[in-house]
Amino acid sequence: MERQMERVNVTEQVVAYIREHIESGAWPIGSKIPSENQMTETLGVSRASVRAAIRHFVGLGVLESFHGKGTFVQRAQMEAEARSSLHFTAEDLKDMKKVLEFRWMLEPEACFLAAEKATPALLQRLEEMTERLVKSIEDPAAFIQADMDFHMEICRGCENPIVVKSMQMLYQENREVFDRIHAKFGYKDGVYYHTLILQAMKAGDASAAKEMMQEHLKQAFDRAELI
Repeated sequence: MERQMERVNVTEQVVAYIREHIESGAWPIGSKIPSENQMTETLGVSRASVRAAIRHFVGLGVLESFHGKGTFVQRAQMEAEARSSLHFTAEDLKDMKKVLEFRWMLEPEACFLAAEKATPALLQRLEEMTERLVKSIEDPAAFIQADMDFHMEICRGCENPIVVKSMQMLYQENREVFDRIHAKFGYKDGVYYHTLILQAMKAGDASAAKEMMQEHLKQAFDRAELI
């Protein structure tokens, strides 16, 4: 007879109980797990806690419930695998148009927020990066790095760590996109739009900064089919 569970973080304890039985092989893949009523009685917890724990594993694809039949073990991998599926991978980033589409949806809004919150220090850094861009016209690797640094600095300027981490991951995995765009279209668009974005931010015009960023990325998106 299994002991009564303490009524503290009850759902988490039921989750741990289910995980232990699946990982140990006590409930092998394909097997039917005890019913909600059985676990409620065995563990001395509420049916709501058991149901919430089961839904947790159904959401991970570890369990699957069938109306009138019960709940069955589908696989033994747990949260670590599920979490990894939420990360960008090199495979996710192979489609250049999808990458640019994502940036077009995200970066203009980040630019708007950064422009609204712009400090003299941020504007100074962006100006230095724009100057680096101009000076690196004859050096593709340096030019591309300056381009990426400019965009990342704007993302940092919006003061949202989720945006920053997303863009850092994207840039790290997708440097090839920048190389290919630069090889095909050169430097003029980068210098032109970065200058306009910076001017708008210096003027305190967040809407214009957003518009210029949209136009900048939309042009790259439209051209991606030609690469």
